[in-house]
Amino acid sequence: MILSRYNLNKTTVPATELPPANVFDLPEKVLQFGTGVLLRGLPDYFIDKANRAAIFNGRVAVVKSTDKGSTTDFDMQDGLYTIYSKGIENGKEVNQQVICSAISRVLSASNEWEEILEIARSKSLQVVISNTTEVGIQLVKEDVRKHPPVSFPGKLLAILYERYRAFDGRPDTGLVIIPTELIIDNGKKLEAIVLELAHLNKLEPAFMDWLESSNSFCNSLVDRIVPGRPDQQLSDAMETARGYTDNLSIMSETYSLWAIQGDEKIAEVLSFAQADKGVVITPDIELFRELKLRLLNGTHTLSCAVAYLSGFNTVKEAMDDVHFIKFITQLMFTEIMPSIPYQIDEDVARDFGNKVLDRFRNPNIRHEWLSISVQYATKIKMRVIPLLLNYYKQNNKAPQMIALGFAAFIRFMQITETAEGKYTGTAHSDNYTVTDDQAPALSKAWNGADAETAIAAILKNKSLWDNDLTTLPGFTEAVTRQFKLINEEGELALRAI
Repeated sequence: MILSRYNLNKTTVPATELPPANVFDLPEKVLQFGTGVLLRGLPDYFIDKANRAAIFNGRVAVVKSTDKGSTTDFDMQDGLYTIYSKGIENGKEVNQQVICSAISRVLSASNEWEEILEIARSKSLQVVISNTTEVGIQLVKEDVRKHPPVSFPGKLLAILYERYRAFDGRPDTGLVIIPTELIIDNGKKLEAIVLELAHLNKLEPAFMDWLESSNSFCNSLVDRIVPGRPDQQLSDAMETARGYTDNLSIMSETYSLWAIQGDEKIAEVLSFAQADKGVVITPDIELFRELKLRLLNGTHTLSCAVAYLSGFNTVKEAMDDVHFIKFITQLMFTEIMPSIPYQIDEDVARDFGNKVLDRFRNPNIRHEWLSISVQYATKIKMRVIPLLLNYYKQNNKAPQMIALGFAAFIRFMQITETAEGKYTGTAHSDNYTVTDDQAPALSKAWNGADAETAIAAILKNKSLWDNDLTTLPGFTEAVTRQFKLINEEGELALRAI
């Protein structure tokens, strides 16, 4: 049987936490942009937990902004899905199975825009959450009166304008808006784009005042590894054990953090924070952001191509290799940690770093390196370049592990365009597809060029990095040397560290 509201009473798996019966009657307090596993495995998880404790008492209406895929599974399952959380906490293995009931419905922006605007006019609505990837928060000069606007900021502005008109600009009808995209000051950047877009659309001054004074755009960061749906073999085994089919089930680690920049007024609206210590509402999230962005995400990014080109498909596979462990440990503790552009107590940073390595070792999480490589160039720009520049300020010499990470990235991006307009590379005689907005520029650098020329062109490209990296003393040479080692040794290159 398929997981659904109707079939819940037929579900008798002792280890699974079922939704309370009254949850389906709760109002929609949250409008969420994105159906991805991170949102479903973190914010929606927290909201579901709070609803079970009768704290937040509100559900999530989800906006599907792209035309890719459909809402069929969400419709068939009444928004229900199973979260399998597995990991190590305080030396003990933790397993949790929860049927999450936070999502009330999923609406297509393309086909159900009027229903989304109806939610904007709802008295119950309090919060907007988004995760549209790092490239989603960008200014697109467009008419926000379109049904719907193209960009996420355009859609958000249209919703806020609709709400303003529905309630005659009452100050108490503003929303708390929390983007979770992994960019610095994501809330403030989103607010600036929405304001600029409002000016471009010549919206009335009274609305502009309401937009700025009655709505709160909160910087935030999320930290939980949610690799997605279990593989088919594990999914089949789970289906047999639990007695129902779930096409939306996801795996996650047990560790979770959602740090939100806000005051007591924000905390009052986001009452779901009371249900889990993983939600932190504080006036300054910079410490959390730097630790997560550099030690977790930066390490992930710089290790990605190194691991994949060394023959490892998943993080766990790489963490089982002594040579990779040596690389990632040196990278994190000797190059990344001292280069974090924020004053952090060394003991705090080291403790966080050790937890990160433990999380990477989690035997229950199948986190594929190819998934981590999505929007690879943007991730390097946001996560790694500040570390590289700060390392040079402190040492004025090339960091060898970061250089290896860069060399592997450049080798990974030795790609060609297919007849279908995709970009593919080859490693271990296997082809892989690159999902990156910068793939055309990276592919162009390799067009008829030898390795040294391509490496120099990529490092010199300011449109990629906002910096000419060939001006850093010894960095081009270090990257070129590591690149040649990768090409000559392949998966054995790590043994030279």
